[in-house]
Amino acid sequence: MDRLTSMAVFVRVVELGSFAAAAKDLGLSPQMVAKHVVHLENRVGATLLHRTTRRQSLTDLGRAYFDQCKRVIAEADMADALADEVRTQPSGRLRVAAPVTFGTSQLAPFIADYLRDFPNMQIDLILNDRIVDPLEEGVDVVIRIGALEDSRLIGKPLAPYRLIACAAPDYLARHGTPKVPQDLIAHNCLGFAYWSPSLCCQWTFSNDDRFETVNVTGTFRSNNWAALLSAAIAGAGITLGPEIALHEALASGRLVQVLADYQGPHRPLYVLYPANRRPTAKMRHFITAMKDAFGPNPAWDALLDVQVPDDALA
Repeated sequence: MDRLTSMAVFVRVVELGSFAAAAKDLGLSPQMVAKHVVHLENRVGATLLHRTTRRQSLTDLGRAYFDQCKRVIAEADMADALADEVRTQPSGRLRVAAPVTFGTSQLAPFIADYLRDFPNMQIDLILNDRIVDPLEEGVDVVIRIGALEDSRLIGKPLAPYRLIACAAPDYLARHGTPKVPQDLIAHNCLGFAYWSPSLCCQWTFSNDDRFETVNVTGTFRSNNWAALLSAAIAGAGITLGPEIALHEALASGRLVQVLADYQGPHRPLYVLYPANRRPTAKMRHFITAMKDAFGPNPAWDALLDVQVPDDALA
């Protein structure tokens, strides 16, 4: 017999005062109700109900067991209700904040697909590279790159935000391909000048747990990744950019990864919500979809695998 079912039957017997009343309420025979109670008594090895022809009463153990059974059943009902809530179609408006590059290259296409699948949802996407405080700015979900230090937020980890070095084949044909990080000193490096003050002039790579930091220089830097990407494709120099925003250019051959034997900088990526705010069904649904799309094996990993140049593979 199923223990949870037997507990539910036992609770109704106690609440209604008799096997017959519980049997009528549950649509069972009195004999089946009795079997459920006996099943529990055999499990615990003690009598739960004193039974006579006229009345029944709980033993001391039966009274404590009854209280625990009610809690167990209530928890099971809550779990079922949560599952039903998640299975239903989410609806309503959700405000989502994200960094500009991740938001434009990955999150916006994801949201377009998400809204096509769940037409009762509306999403306001706020793109900004500054730290967004969801409590002050009325944001439901925040995507953040970097260490999570704000205890007011609950974070669900996504795949790390990895940076890789790349350049146009034309640039490499004219200036040569760097083989080790120190070779970058002789190249024109396109730097991202806003996200991190040091990242545009210091690039760090690792290989077999050994780290190398290179002081790079270049004639062009910007606080907008789309501008750097366009410049790199045009052959202006080598850039260090987010892997998730580069896969299409790499797959098409417009860019080639350099220093593929080295790992570029990487930072944790989180989807967050305020710790003091109970997540609504639409928030939970969106966060779960984010984890499915951007979890440990994100879609861009598979796209990188189709690059034509062998030396461009990560």
